[in-house]
Amino acid sequence: MREERGEAAQEEHWEAALDRVLLLTVLLGRDATESLARMGLTVARAHLLWELRARGPCTQRTLASALHVTPRAITALVDGLVETGFVTREPRPGDRRAILVTFTERGRTTAQVLADGHRELAGYLFAGLPAEAFDVFDAGLTHVVDRLRTLVDERWGASSAAAAIP
Repeated sequence: MREERGEAAQEEHWEAALDRVLLLTVLLGRDATESLARMGLTVARAHLLWELRARGPCTQRTLASALHVTPRAITALVDGLVETGFVTREPRPGDRRAILVTFTERGRTTAQVLADGHRELAGYLFAGLPAEAFDVFDAGLTHVVDRLRTLVDERWGASSAAAAIP
């Protein structure tokens, strides 16, 4: 009987923790969506800029693979970013048949703002958390993310979990 109560209490504790994780995703999503909208971006377009910042000028095929989207979807994303002045399509030096997606000055500046905001948010969220507590939190979060990726892979295939931002 005591063991059953202990298991039930543990399950309630886990459910409450999952509720906080879900709330965290809602709050992060809301903050990201509203912040990006002020910059003239969607989450998908910002993800493309993030990848372009990490990779440098690259083909749409490379970006589609990195974002785990179809060629049609990447074309629409790049078209939208071209129209709003974040990127251009440029011929690859030495191979004019290949087209590279490249930052404009606006895109480069915006990508830097995204990176700076990422760093600032991490500092804001984790500042004041003792190093030992942060290490335990980080280890626990890594465990949860790894298990969730495994579950998603099992349910939906490996490409679904891979599509998430690392």
